[in-house]
Amino acid sequence: MNVIDLFSGVGGLSLGFEQNGFKVLFANEIDENISYSYKKNFPKTECLSKDILQIDLKKEFSRFEKKISVIIGGPPCQGLSQKGKRKWFSDDRNFLFKNFLQVVEIVKPEFVLIENVPNIITANNGYFLKEIKSIFNKIDYQITSKILHANRFGVPQKRRRAFVLARKKHINFELPEQNNLKTTFIESTNDLPELKSGEGKEFTQYNKEPENSYQKEMRKNSKGVWNHISTKHSKIALERMKFMKIGGVRTDLPEEHLTKSIFSGTWSRINPNSFVRTITTRFDTPSSGQFTLPNQDRCLTVREAARVQSFPDNFIFYGKRTNQMIQVGNAVPPMMAHSIASLIKKNL
Repeated sequence: MNVIDLFSGVGGLSLGFEQNGFKVLFANEIDENISYSYKKNFPKTECLSKDILQIDLKKEFSRFEKKISVIIGGPPCQGLSQKGKRKWFSDDRNFLFKNFLQVVEIVKPEFVLIENVPNIITANNGYFLKEIKSIFNKIDYQITSKILHANRFGVPQKRRRAFVLARKKHINFELPEQNNLKTTFIESTNDLPELKSGEGKEFTQYNKEPENSYQKEMRKNSKGVWNHISTKHSKIALERMKFMKIGGVRTDLPEEHLTKSIFSGTWSRINPNSFVRTITTRFDTPSSGQFTLPNQDRCLTVREAARVQSFPDNFIFYGKRTNQMIQVGNAVPPMMAHSIASLIKKNL
């Protein structure tokens, strides 16, 4: 069961499929720093770090014709808008989506899985989804789609993403809505070493035993903890943290500390017994969202955010920390990908 991953990012989808016995033969990611991390974590996969617009698609992908079971990926759709009516597919900003479909036409996999923002299904009364369905029908694919919630798949995070699954023949099944697992923030991270602001190392040994099945799963085949370094917060940020409450709001701060931050959850602490809000690419900053730990005066490290995204500890993020945060924040949670891969595997 062979896979191609386009717009792969660091490989959240790839990992979920590989954990199900699929073999990712080829991946494409434009960002060289992100593709470096991909290559290090998937050494057996051919990863091309190049703008897909600069690739001769016929020349590059014809060698995979009818040898691939699934093409996966999240082609950017910058032209998505909830306002107005226009031919979405003719919008030049969505040209990357066209390239994605051109690869599908060349390779002819049995399944195609697209991950994207929820708007692709809900905006304009489903206009964009109808467009996608029409396009797939023209190349003899049927589709099913659903907005899935990461926390219903054992991921300790409130993350909503749209998934569109296309198949060469009739689809007589639905995308899974859950896998009956539930993990809270504290259950996902409290075995990791505690840190103060500015502390941590790129690699350190575990200093606690795993306390539950999630932690045991995350620690499989890992010799220790990578990417566990806390951002060194400013003096004023640390002062504000003294007033921050679990699940609170920014107005909990004294008047002299109030800021104009507009992000949901800003200047409040994560509820340890619930799910984390959507991990973004700036989870190291208390003014960017609810990313401050319940009992430690600091924000999430890359490793803690990776745990919240369901990446195992032996999945290492490389490069500058700002790029590592992009790698984690933009990824598909592997546990979500795993459940969808299981369904595809069953129907292949």
